[in-house]
Amino acid sequence: MERRAGVGGAAPAAMLNGLPHPVLMIGAGLDIEYANSAAEDFFQASAAYLCRRTLDAVVAFGSPLLALVGQVQRDGNAVNEYGVDLGSPRTLSNQLVDIYVGPLPEMPGSTLVMLQQRTMAQMIERQLTHRGAARTVSGMAAVLAHEIKNPLSGIRGAAQLLESSLPDSDRALSQLICAESDRICGLVDEMEVFGDERPLAREPVNIHDVLDHVRQIARTGFASHLKIVEQYDPSLPAIPGNRDMLIQAFLNLVKNAAEAIDEDGADGQITLRTAFRPGVRLSVPGSAQRVGLPLLISIEDNGRGVPDDLRQHLFDPFVTTKQSGTGLGLALVAKIIGDHGGIIEFDSRPRSTVFRAFMPMQDTAADRQRNEG
Repeated sequence: MERRAGVGGAAPAAMLNGLPHPVLMIGAGLDIEYANSAAEDFFQASAAYLCRRTLDAVVAFGSPLLALVGQVQRDGNAVNEYGVDLGSPRTLSNQLVDIYVGPLPEMPGSTLVMLQQRTMAQMIERQLTHRGAARTVSGMAAVLAHEIKNPLSGIRGAAQLLESSLPDSDRALSQLICAESDRICGLVDEMEVFGDERPLAREPVNIHDVLDHVRQIARTGFASHLKIVEQYDPSLPAIPGNRDMLIQAFLNLVKNAAEAIDEDGADGQITLRTAFRPGVRLSVPGSAQRVGLPLLISIEDNGRGVPDDLRQHLFDPFVTTKQSGTGLGLALVAKIIGDHGGIIEFDSRPRSTVFRAFMPMQDTAADRQRNEG
C-alpha cells in the first residue's frame, strides 16, 4: 500500500484535521499512513515526517500502544485503554492519554488510532486537591501554634531548671525532653507556613539563578555523591515571584530526589531541566482571561520511584515514605508553586521519577495588550 499523508479525499482529511485529538492510521506493517494536525502537535513532527516512519519509531520502546494495535490487527475488534503513559523519543516527557484503537472495515489492513490527552485535566484536578489539603493544614497550624507551643515552652523551661540539680546519670533524660520539645515546636513552625495567606511580594526571578543556587547547596551537602545534570533553555524569561520561596520549593524537590537514590548507587543522577511550552493555558474562574503557564521546570531522578499506593496522595500533608519524615515537604512545594500561580505534577516509575512545575512568565506590556484585546 502506498504511504500517504492524507486519507480518503479532502473532505474526510479536513474533518480529521478539525478534531482536537491526535489521530493516526496504521498499516499492516505498523507503517503510519495518515496523521492529523493534532497528531503533528502531539508527536512534535510533521505529517510528512510521521508518514515516512513506522509506529514503533515514534513511540517509546515497549509502548502499550504497540500491543494494542497488534491486538486489533489480529482480532479485528476495537479496544479502549485509559490512563496510558505514552512516551515519544522526540519529546522530553511522557504524556498520559486515553487510547482508542479500531479496525477500518472499508480499508482492510488499516487500523485507526485516536489519543485523548488527560494530563492537563488531571493536573488541574490534583492541584485543587493540593490547595484544599494546604488549607486544612493551615487551620490545624493555627490551633497547634497556641495549644501546643505555649505548654511546650513551659515543659522545656522546667526541664532546663531540673537539669542543674540532677546527677550526671539523669541529665540525659532532661536533655531528651528539651530536644523532643524543640522537635515538636519545629514541626508546628513548618505547619504555620501553610497559614500564611499574605499575597506574595513579586519581582522578576531568573529561574536558572534559583536552580544554580539549589544545585550548589545540593553538591556541597546531601547530593555530593550524585551526578547533577543541567539541561536549560537559556532564553527562558523571568518568573514573577519570590526568589527565596522558589529556592525552598525546588530545594525540597532536589532533596527528595537525592533521598530516592540509593546511597551506594554509582550511577545516581538528578537532572534539572527548563523548557518553554507556549501551549499550556488555563482559564481563570470568574473571568474570560486565560493565563499562560509556558515555563516548565522539571526535576528528574533515577531512583526507586514512588510507591503505587502513595501516588494519588503524594502532595497531601503527612504522607511520606521516610522513617523520620514529617510528610510536609511536598505539600509545602505544592503550596509555594500554587501561590506563584503555577501547578505541579509528577510521573514515576523505577529508575525515572519526574516532578514538573508549570509556571507563568513575567507579565509584559505586550502580554497585557494581547489579553485586553
